[in-house]
Amino acid sequence: MLNQKEDMDFSSIKNNLKALNFEMIRTETDNYLEAVIVQTEIEKLNFRLKSIFADPVFPANESLEEELQKTVDSFGGIMQGQTLYFKNIGVNNVFAMLWPWRDGIHTTVKIILKEELE
Repeated sequence: MLNQKEDMDFSSIKNNLKALNFEMIRTETDNYLEAVIVQTEIEKLNFRLKSIFADPVFPANESLEEELQKTVDSFGGIMQGQTLYFKNIGVNNVFAMLWPWRDGIHTTVKIILKEELE
């Protein structure tokens, strides 16, 4: 697991999360990971995500900032019942989106690096 002193780049975040027992990894690139995890692993996933991102930004009492909302929308959006984690790493932003399936067993997990132009 990442500790606060470790350089937290996107690759180390992905590797940290890939140590979990995902049912399948759908897509993996330098700036994106999409996978499916089962309900029995969600607690472990959330523990790791909180250690990386702190608390989720959605759901929350406040709405997302407009620029953050636009970015999230470009990756499929976020709605009630789903979870969004966000962290700024230098000039880049990292998101983790959890989309539970209707079957109550599976959850799609998207980890995204959005590189900002300097």
